Amino acid sequence: MQIHKELDLIIIGGGPIGIACALEAKKHNLTYVILEKGCLVNSLYHYPTNMTFFSTSEKLELDNIPFISNNPKPHKAEALEYYRRITTSNDLNIHLFEKVNSVETLENKLHKVITSKSEYTAKNVIVATGFYDIPNYLNIPGEDLAKVNHYYNDPHYFATQKTVIVGASNSAVDAALEIYRKGGEVTMVVREEAIGERVKYWVRPDIINRIEEGSIKAYFSSELLEVTEEDVLITTPEGQKRLKNDFVVLLTGYRPNFDFLESMGITLSQDEKRIPTYNQATMETNVPGIYLAGVICGGMETHKWFIENSRIHAKMIVEDIVG
Repeated sequence: MQIHKELDLIIIGGGPIGIACALEAKKHNLTYVILEKGCLVNSLYHYPTNMTFFSTSEKLELDNIPFISNNPKPHKAEALEYYRRITTSNDLNIHLFEKVNSVETLENKLHKVITSKSEYTAKNVIVATGFYDIPNYLNIPGEDLAKVNHYYNDPHYFATQKTVIVGASNSAVDAALEIYRKGGEVTMVVREEAIGERVKYWVRPDIINRIEEGSIKAYFSSELLEVTEEDVLITTPEGQKRLKNDFVVLLTGYRPNFDFLESMGITLSQDEKRIPTYNQATMETNVPGIYLAGVICGGMETHKWFIENSRIHAKMIVEDIVG
């Protein structure tokens, strides 16, 4: 295992916020490295192929570097290109496909970071790992069958198939509409009484109209109970129903890696929100020298932080470090 010289800063996570932190570190002549377990902006890369951002392009910009998009709201491919060009043109020090296994605070207040490839020590660590890695499992019979997907990528795969989509978030609504338009027979199973208000405002009328006209079947105030090779069992206000089914797409949200945070000594709130402890002025956690940036700050409230309102974390953290 390679052992590196001591750094000022290690950034865990090579997404947009991790990149923003690296830009700030470079601006202040800090020695740093980004450690990313997957490809560059790994979470964005695994978003659905046809995804359109909720934010406009200028709100996704980093360090005032213009994000030129063909549309008011950029697509996934445009975002991948934008963040890649920022990384390469600024020659950011990033190690891809290198997973962080552990972070330990030493007696001299340095932090030892052990990865799948190397060992590092640093004065400071920023955790900018997002939340997209661990799905919120339903823990029901049949959830581990091959026909069940916790991520959605491309609608073509589900063409002509009876597909049940669980959830009513933006991702669930996008998947339902795209699969329906590629010839899939779509049924939505939604715990709430209606399509949520947080669904993208230009998409919400579309899904409501498709449901009302019967093009997409929806069971509201309903839950998935069981998946078998041939069908699914759901509970509805009218009682339980079995539906013939080919595929299930569970888009019930994702969660940060709380075990990883706790292994570093970061404390979490004991309620269902599981919000990590950090100073809102500096983003430093209860462990001196370890900071949080991006959506991970929200615990289970993953809708509160996103690129648009958390890119400022980079400046706050680096100013605290150099100050």
